[in-house]
Amino acid sequence: MTAPPQSPRLAFLLSDAGGGLLLIAAAVAALIVANGPFAPGYFAALHAMIGPLSVAHWIGDVLMAVFFLLVGLEIKRACLTGPLARPSDRILPIIAAAAGMAAPAMVYLAIAGSTPGLAPGWAIPAATDIAFAVGVLGLLGSRVPPSLRLLLVTIAIVDDLGAVLIIAFVYTQSIDLAALAAGAGLLAVMTWINRRGVLAIWPYLALGALLWLCLHRGGVHATLAGVLTALAVPLRTGKTHPPLVRLEHALQPWVAVLIVPLFGFANAGVSLAGVTPAALLTPLPIGLAAGLFLGKQAGIFLSIRLAVATGLAARPAGARWSQIWGMALLCGIGFTMSLFIGGLAFVDPALIDAVRIGVLGGSLISALAGFIVLRLHDKPH
Repeated sequence: MTAPPQSPRLAFLLSDAGGGLLLIAAAVAALIVANGPFAPGYFAALHAMIGPLSVAHWIGDVLMAVFFLLVGLEIKRACLTGPLARPSDRILPIIAAAAGMAAPAMVYLAIAGSTPGLAPGWAIPAATDIAFAVGVLGLLGSRVPPSLRLLLVTIAIVDDLGAVLIIAFVYTQSIDLAALAAGAGLLAVMTWINRRGVLAIWPYLALGALLWLCLHRGGVHATLAGVLTALAVPLRTGKTHPPLVRLEHALQPWVAVLIVPLFGFANAGVSLAGVTPAALLTPLPIGLAAGLFLGKQAGIFLSIRLAVATGLAARPAGARWSQIWGMALLCGIGFTMSLFIGGLAFVDPALIDAVRIGVLGGSLISALAGFIVLRLHDKPH
């Protein structure tokens, strides 16, 4: 028995282009609401308490754990059976992603690092928003060679892994060893049931929820429970599709249509009342925007050229250097993950607003520049 066909509108929403447009719409809506007559209600709603957490924390800590679960599933599948399965396929994305994280951090530190209290934000422009970037690329359709889309996706996957490690090791503060030990025990149980051949999904999700509680109490950002749970979900095939693939397909619509746009709506809303041109030119927003726009494209494009020139990797098939440059520009879209890391790096509301301005500005410039470059250089030799 086959599943009923999706409607064209639903299929578009779940596509790369649809997900990217939905995220853009959520960000624009947040800016409009945060600067209109409903602004007091918007900010009050984000700080309203539901049980032990505020609405903002439910979105940032709980729903984003589901986002990270999907990210973890994608990383595991890519490394075992997908585009990163062979060692030779990993060379170019790893080189490009590493350079694409280091260069923005150096640009940011060069501009804002000497300002007291701003150094912790170095990792904010190091992240790429895979949904936003691939969404913009999807708007170009067949004008972009498939090899270039594959390279962007693999770079973003490696980038996501780097961002997860940064969150785990850089933005972890006080540690509760007992809670973390309990979490390690839960992870060991998930690994054990995986090796015992348990293919049902619910035991992994139940243990993952308990792992979230342990990490939340232990001082490590609880969203990492999503990634750790994903690593334990089996990819082996039973009588049905692999559990990892089934869970990934089940989560993808919820993440694309609800969780990521909701996170964007909750975090892109910054009041521009009283914001002057001088405030926009302060080190924090300028450092972030420059890191995303200048650092990302320089790090990724130059590292790819160097890797190809030295024979470490081959240039993506059918892609011109101008198109690779356009792809590198799109990697400067750091919306979701950059805003998430910004909330970990700073607690001062004024600094968080400056982070939002810098990330939105750098991401917007990168998106427009990348789209224009790819649109102008879509013809083959």
